[in-house]
Amino acid sequence: MTSMRTKGKSTIVWLLMGMLLLGLGGFGVSNFAGEGAGELGQVGSTPVDADDYLRAIDAEKRNFAAQTGQTLSAEQARQIGLTQVVQSRLFTAAALEDEARRIGVSVGDQVLASELRDQPAFKGPTGKFDPARYAEVLRSQGLTASDFEHDVRMDQARLILQSAVTDGVAAPEVMSQRTAGWILESRDIAWQELTDADLPAPIAAPDEATLRAWHEANGARFTAPEKRQITYAWLTPEMLVDSVQLDDQALRDIYQQNITQYQQPERRMVERLLYPSETEAQAAKAQLDAGQATFEQLANARGLQLTDIDLGEVAKPDLGAAGDPVFALAQPGVVGPIATDLGPALFSMNAILDPVNVPFEQALPDLRAEAAIDAARRQIDERTAEYEDLLAGGAELEQLADETPMEVGKIDWSQGVEQAHGGIDAYPEFRERAAAVTAEDFPELITLEDGGVFALRLDNIVPPALIPFDQARDRVLADWTAAERLRRLESVAEERRLATMAPATAPAPGPLPAQAPGAPAATAPGTTPAPAPGQPAPAAPVTTAAPAATAPAAPQLTPATGLTRDTMLDGAEPDVVAAAFALTEPGEAEVVVANGRVFLVRLDAVHPADLNAEDARGTSAAVSRRLTESLQADLFDFYARALQAERGVQVNSAAVAAANARIQ
Repeated sequence: MTSMRTKGKSTIVWLLMGMLLLGLGGFGVSNFAGEGAGELGQVGSTPVDADDYLRAIDAEKRNFAAQTGQTLSAEQARQIGLTQVVQSRLFTAAALEDEARRIGVSVGDQVLASELRDQPAFKGPTGKFDPARYAEVLRSQGLTASDFEHDVRMDQARLILQSAVTDGVAAPEVMSQRTAGWILESRDIAWQELTDADLPAPIAAPDEATLRAWHEANGARFTAPEKRQITYAWLTPEMLVDSVQLDDQALRDIYQQNITQYQQPERRMVERLLYPSETEAQAAKAQLDAGQATFEQLANARGLQLTDIDLGEVAKPDLGAAGDPVFALAQPGVVGPIATDLGPALFSMNAILDPVNVPFEQALPDLRAEAAIDAARRQIDERTAEYEDLLAGGAELEQLADETPMEVGKIDWSQGVEQAHGGIDAYPEFRERAAAVTAEDFPELITLEDGGVFALRLDNIVPPALIPFDQARDRVLADWTAAERLRRLESVAEERRLATMAPATAPAPGPLPAQAPGAPAATAPGTTPAPAPGQPAPAAPVTTAAPAATAPAAPQLTPATGLTRDTMLDGAEPDVVAAAFALTEPGEAEVVVANGRVFLVRLDAVHPADLNAEDARGTSAAVSRRLTESLQADLFDFYARALQAERGVQVNSAAVAAANARIQ
């Protein structure tokens, strides 16, 4: 909401990602292997070529590097789902091509020639289409002219189909206006957090009967988890450190191998924001200098977060041409635009890191510890086969302690319950094995993350059980006290909620009740009745005026004005603002309980968005674009899915695996 409100930018990337995620799910995809190793599969009669897939992956990696300045490895590309996205896009394109061929949609030579002439990659020194350059580029990509031109024709045909499906689709204006109004609406509220000081009296300690009843009624809170009684044998490098012999030359070699830890020049924490052209970079720098945008906002405008453009700690030579201007800064700032291999860029320097100069003698204690650990790790690795042979021969864990440096221990282990610091259960490998082991499993040697090894045996399982009251009494008291405190604070908050919504004074008294025949005349409170006929007048009583009936005093709340839906209210939980926007009428109040805290919030005013205001127009336009893009993406999604379902999708899993293995 904040980005929409401040920039009002179109988020075309959001639409594109929606397009990319079409494809492989839910179409009755079948598998085949061992045929057509150059094809990932096909939709209908249109194949998906493996080389096209690899070229698309390479292009996406280059785009990522151009945007962020960071290169993606093959493993990183798989981890972020790039391979699945590209596969999905190619299968969707194949479905559209198959349909275009079926209905005869294509483009003529004139359109093809225009597309080729407009491609910057094919232009020569004169800025015009260069046939030699065209042939060279295709050859470098392993393409023939006929194949490439067929692909260009199909791209245009697919665009025609896509335009036929989505053109003319626009979000209804009333939907856009309502959504923009919802985003930009602001409110005035008043709020208060209730604390122990607001309680009428301190919380007294309960009697034993109350605590025992609480313990029984909330048994799940005081139930010990399943306990696994385990015997284990383990050996870590730290256990062998004292027995490791080290020589001075080995320590000096380690010092030199890790010299960058001990000798470093001055470094800077730097972020680099790349731009397609010098003009755009200059315009961004002008915005920054004029205070119209922050560096983070400039990055966000390019669809990036600061983490995407962070270069980390860099020395002067690492920055190339930017080294001198960045290191000339005496305090954090932004320099540029500066020409780089990836294009013009702005550089933000955020911190200065002093040079590091740790001589060998000063580093010696750390070197000894590190070298001893490395040597101990190698010793364990060399003897691992011996330990495995002992276990395979039927040796008990206790025997390992007698015949090897391994140590035996016992632990009552429960999943999710941490034991003493430094214990074997601090290792994820142990926790994973302890959770899975059964009484029938034989001990097996497992390697720890630090190079150590262990084996374990499950001796017994103690099922979950209610902790006896005498053992859990302190926990029961703390739990009861916290619950009672929250209950009382909620009660006080509810009283104040009613008070803050009540009128200041009680209504005036109504007419006196009708007088029964023969009864004395009714009198108003605080007055003397008239004497009956023939009776002396009674002595005038001493009277005091009854106080006017008043409502409870309204609590003193802290005002907060102009809140929007994403406002973070200092000192309050986010639920307070959410509750304020859930109220409908000024004067309404609500009690909010969040994270063990109690708040009272009252709605004082609702300020509808002025969608004609200058600063609201960008948001309104962005909302309209997003909704339109969403409708178009949904429509295109349905169309592409229908095509794939109708034509049938086949995936060659062996070819996909082989292609993934070729990603560089």
